[in-house]
Amino acid sequence: MLHLKSMREIGKMRRAGLAVWRAHQIAARMIKPGATTRQIDLAIEEYFDSIDATPLFKNYPNTVKNKPPFPAVTCMSLNEAVVHGIPTDEPLVEGDIVSIDTGCRLGGWCGDAAYTYSVGQVSPNVQRLLDATQGVLQLAIDLMHSKSYWSAIAREMAKYIRDHGYSTVECFVGHGIGRDMHEDPQVPNFPSRSLRGSGDFRIEPGLVIAVEPMVNMGTKRVRLLKDHWTQVTADGKPSAHFEHTIAITNDGPQLLTVGPATPAEKELVGA
Repeated sequence: MLHLKSMREIGKMRRAGLAVWRAHQIAARMIKPGATTRQIDLAIEEYFDSIDATPLFKNYPNTVKNKPPFPAVTCMSLNEAVVHGIPTDEPLVEGDIVSIDTGCRLGGWCGDAAYTYSVGQVSPNVQRLLDATQGVLQLAIDLMHSKSYWSAIAREMAKYIRDHGYSTVECFVGHGIGRDMHEDPQVPNFPSRSLRGSGDFRIEPGLVIAVEPMVNMGTKRVRLLKDHWTQVTADGKPSAHFEHTIAITNDGPQLLTVGPATPAEKELVGA
């Protein structure tokens, strides 16, 4: 069941969103050749602990029976890894890209965001992939001002990625978010059977969703690694992932996982 949030509840979610934004600022400062994804994960875990925020990802149960829960507070997906990558002690190298996805619960409400970072200079082809993936997320946000149903936005997102020569991952989608990280509705980045008929949902005040396009340079197909979590592109080509938690208000979409707008917001998350 889709639960629309009040402005008071959205205000509480903003605090969690700001904490996730702050976690990404910590990551961005640390990313460079020689750093490790485990070091970055630990720094974000320490930050969440310092503000009494609960990480949403650590110990998240595996969908496969008897397989291990997720072991970290961040997903660190490197190069051809699409999503759910596990942090390691392997040093980052010049030209890598790393998609960092993290979330927390603060004051009973959740925030979730992802960003794909360049490690030093990346190739022009890879930079175009990052630009297109960030661009399609921005397109979705812009369309929330004018479209009435998500299915219309999803169609435009898929077309945008096709026109750029890339493929949209279809086995993972965005989601509603609130007191729990994963709530109704499902939020695909492409035309989906789930959006037909009563499965579609309105873009209306009180809706809060995590929109997270994952875009591959080659095939949209993915495969699961032996760690039972990391999903990589089937052809080994790079993938990018961007995500924001977005609330629909009477004034249009409000990004809850972007930087603080006021000094008071900075104080909330130690920015």
